[in-house]
Amino acid sequence: MSDRKVKDIFINGKIDPMFIGESIAKHSDKKNIGGHSLFLGQVRNDEIDGKMVAAIDYTTYKELALTQMDQIREDIFKKYPLSCMHIYHSLGTVKVGEICLFVFTSSIRRKPAIEACSEIVERIKAELPIWGKEIFEDETHQWKENS
Repeated sequence: MSDRKVKDIFINGKIDPMFIGESIAKHSDKKNIGGHSLFLGQVRNDEIDGKMVAAIDYTTYKELALTQMDQIREDIFKKYPLSCMHIYHSLGTVKVGEICLFVFTSSIRRKPAIEACSEIVERIKAELPIWGKEIFEDETHQWKENS
């Protein structure tokens, strides 16, 4: 790893759609980009054992998560010819219908942007110490299991 600063990917609460739109708009003056890919993770109102999910409360081991995310970022930049990569994940309570994960990649061509975005999402789910506690409408809860 280099001496560069590790980027903090975490946002408290939901990821605001206006923030997503502004992030995309900032790239319109970058003339060497031909393709963008983005993934938005949204909290679903799953039914589990007859109860409906109302929100997810996200927690993390932040120092380890950011170190691992920095390695994922380095790996992806080495593997794909990306111009930009932006990653944001919620911490705290995010209600059903709100955005909890925003991954945005850009490249000269669309294919690397799409493939890199997909790989980042899969690696975040598999490698980062982020946990979600599903909060049900009746205010009970259980720890989320990723499928």
